[in-house]
Amino acid sequence: MGNVAGRKPQRDVGVQFGTAGIDEAADRATAPPGSLPPEDEVAGRSQLHLAFRRFVRHRMALIGLAVFLILVLVSFIAPHVWKWKYAQITPQFATGPTASHPFGTDTIGHDLFAQVLVATQTSLKTAFIVTVLATVVGSIIGAIAGYYGGLADATLMRFTDLVLTVPLLAILLVLANTLSNGNYFWIAIVIGGVLWTYLARLVRGTFLSLRESDYITASRAIGMTDARIIARHMIPNAFGPIVVNATLTVANAILIESALSFLGLGIQPPEVSLGSLINSGQGAATTEWWLFAFPSAVLVVIILAVNFIGDGLRDALDPRQRRVRA
Repeated sequence: MGNVAGRKPQRDVGVQFGTAGIDEAADRATAPPGSLPPEDEVAGRSQLHLAFRRFVRHRMALIGLAVFLILVLVSFIAPHVWKWKYAQITPQFATGPTASHPFGTDTIGHDLFAQVLVATQTSLKTAFIVTVLATVVGSIIGAIAGYYGGLADATLMRFTDLVLTVPLLAILLVLANTLSNGNYFWIAIVIGGVLWTYLARLVRGTFLSLRESDYITASRAIGMTDARIIARHMIPNAFGPIVVNATLTVANAILIESALSFLGLGIQPPEVSLGSLINSGQGAATTEWWLFAFPSAVLVVIILAVNFIGDGLRDALDPRQRRVRA
């Protein structure tokens, strides 16, 4: 009797929990997307998979990515198949958009569409070099300062602060005019040699918060080297901010290069960039509007597309963002 009496409550509890489990499963199966608790939505999914899903559901980021990829493909492929070359003199002088010249021609007969294609290609190559250089240098300096602290942190951050206190455009004007000789590669090196400061401070702050984590302490305890800890544990955890900053650096690099070319201290003929085309056409903006309008429009589209991509990556890689956006 005692045993039977002792077992009955357990049987009732089991039935009760089983019924609750069935009801809970039914509720989850019929629940609308986004209404489940975060821990139920992310169960069994990797962080990379979640980030991908969040990015794919960010419509403006997808539109920006599609537009940016189209611009890259067109700017690198179209110059090889377009009937006019960017340095070729055509029989038409200062004509508006026509079927033969969709973007019109300049005062000496250059086809503006061919020039915009090559200029976009040059600006994108410059932005790529700047982004790689600034990301690598900024990540290394920020990682060393944030991980080791002490004298290394003080020295590197005071140097970073020194670079930040000097006006960016003033540095670029002096260095670009002295070192670049109008070549896009050296223009990119000069810009990348200045833009690393923002990422360095960002990575340093991330490393300062990570270096006291339990898994970092455990890694040191089992004898892992500093380089291995940084490469295997800390850089992956700082990957999100690094990627987002690198994306936004693309837009900053294009804007800075365009500003230098607009001032006549950037990319020089025979090379062309969007900034140099805008500089050439701004004097005739009211009479031959196409010389200014089309390069400016392409520049604006690139900047908007890159910024939308950066916004999508920021939302997708945010570790605090646990829900998948509907």
